[in-house]
Amino acid sequence: MNFFVSFKQLSRRLRQPLNARYAARRLREYHSEPRSLEDVVHWAMHFGGGGYMRIKTMQIPSEILRLARAVAAIKPRIILEIGTASGGTALIWAYLAKERLITCDLIDMAYQEPLFTRFPPPGSACRVDLLSGNSHDPGFKARVKNILNGDLVDFLFIDGDHTEAGVTADYEDYREFVRPGGLIAFHDILQNQPLPTNQVFYLWQRLKKIAVVEEFVTPDNHCGFGIGLVHVSEEGAPQLGPKKQARQEYGVESKA
Repeated sequence: MNFFVSFKQLSRRLRQPLNARYAARRLREYHSEPRSLEDVVHWAMHFGGGGYMRIKTMQIPSEILRLARAVAAIKPRIILEIGTASGGTALIWAYLAKERLITCDLIDMAYQEPLFTRFPPPGSACRVDLLSGNSHDPGFKARVKNILNGDLVDFLFIDGDHTEAGVTADYEDYREFVRPGGLIAFHDILQNQPLPTNQVFYLWQRLKKIAVVEEFVTPDNHCGFGIGLVHVSEEGAPQLGPKKQARQEYGVESKA
């Protein structure tokens, strides 16, 4: 671990009590009155805070609002999220889920847990479970299965590992937990991305050929973002067939 990373982590730990108090005050303000879905999305974008207590979603507001409306329309009981990050989308899902939100991230979320588990609005029966670990590990999937205890999720949001191999593995590993008639969404589906490791586009092209899908893309956006939504049929989320060099169609050799 280099000096800069060590210093940043030390600074975060030293500021944690102050940041936690600020975040708790903001959460009380958020919960102080009933919120519309549009309000919640605005809060997810602008909650603020610092260090481990910073709540923010890296989304285009119009795109995530369209997705949230689609999720709200199916009246979800249980939501599963791969990729908690700074908790912004978890704030939205905790507002929508009637019974449970399971949100997962590679990093340890021990500092965030007291805050994130209080995301559901007053009177909600939603319980928030934070899971830290690698979603690609069989043991991690077993933890998710154990929490579900035989239940299926209404909505799966995949926004973790953005490499082609990683996002494909998350889809293949967790699609079985989504009920018929449920939804699966992906972030960053546009081809032109600011980072070379953002490769969700290539999986998305394969899914478009075998599933009923929608795309929520801002018309004037030409780099990054974009949300893809899969409508799960009565037969369940489709299994990906043999890979047919999806990336070669766009002039890029496939690595997955």
